[in-house]
Amino acid sequence: MLSQQVLEGNWNQIKGKVREKWGQLSDDDLEHFKGKTDQLVGAIQRKTGEARDQIERFLNQAAESGSSATSKAMEGARQYANQTADELSKATEQMQETFRKGYEQAETMVQERPAESLAVAFGLGLIAGTVLGLVLRNR
Repeated sequence: MLSQQVLEGNWNQIKGKVREKWGQLSDDDLEHFKGKTDQLVGAIQRKTGEARDQIERFLNQAAESGSSATSKAMEGARQYANQTADELSKATEQMQETFRKGYEQAETMVQERPAESLAVAFGLGLIAGTVLGLVLRNR
């Protein structure tokens, strides 16, 4: 017999399949029996005249297919998350390598041309200080 937890957990899938098989059940009927397996089976039996074991078998199959669809969706999401994490890791490694190369180039340039490097740093400091001073003065 279908448990109440399984019925509630897969209710949307089960409700859709019940509506397909037994169209004479209204949405109100189905919402009224949400999570109440015995009452749902009884209502289907009264409205359709089908045997209880056939109804229960159908509901179990509907619940299993709903569970497998949910499992497939979760597995797909897990695979996508793992793939995204791998891509992010690769991008991070590439950025680290790019920054390391840039730092090494700057270090080499400072070692080869210390006077020019000092002049450039001094000039950039003056420009940054002037811009900062203008911004603060306008406030």
